[in-house]
Amino acid sequence: MGAQSLLTSLYGYKAWADDLLLDAMIELERAGPPSDFGPALRILNHAHIVDRIFMAHLQGFSHGYDNNEPNNLPSLQPLSADIRRTDRAYIDYVAGLSAEELQAPIRFRFTDGQPGRMSREEMLAHVVTHGGYHRGEIGRLLPQIARAASVDVFAGYLHRFDPDRRT
Repeated sequence: MGAQSLLTSLYGYKAWADDLLLDAMIELERAGPPSDFGPALRILNHAHIVDRIFMAHLQGFSHGYDNNEPNNLPSLQPLSADIRRTDRAYIDYVAGLSAEELQAPIRFRFTDGQPGRMSREEMLAHVVTHGGYHRGEIGRLLPQIARAASVDVFAGYLHRFDPDRRT
C-alpha cells in the first residue's frame, strides 16, 4: 500500500469517525447536554480549526486564523455541517495528489507566528492523528457517547466498509 492509498483510507476513516461523533453529540445535545458539553464543543471546534488551517497551508492560501482556540464558539449544528464539508474537501484533495506532490515540502507559519516546514504527506498525517486525539478526548469528557467513541478505530472502519477483510 502506498502513501496515497493509505491517506485515502485514513481520510475516509476520519470522515466516518467524525460522523459518528457528531451524530452522538447532536443526540446528546437534544437530550439536554451535560455540564461537560461546552468543553467538548470547544475541543471539537479547535480540532476543526486546525483542519481548516492545514487545508489552507496545503493549498497555499491564507487561512485567516490568528488563534486555533478562539473565544467565540459556534453552536453544534453549523459546526457539524462545516466539519462534514471539510472532511469531504480533504477526501477530494487527497484523491487528486500524485506521489511527487505528497513528498513536496511546504513552508508555512503556525498561528503562534513560528515558521514550519512539512511535506504534504506529513501535514495530512498530522491532521488525521490530531483529529483522532481530540475525538478520544471528547469521548473521555462525554461518557454518554461511549458507544460512538468505542467503535472509532481504523481497523473497525476498514472491516465495516470492506467486509471481505473478515473472510
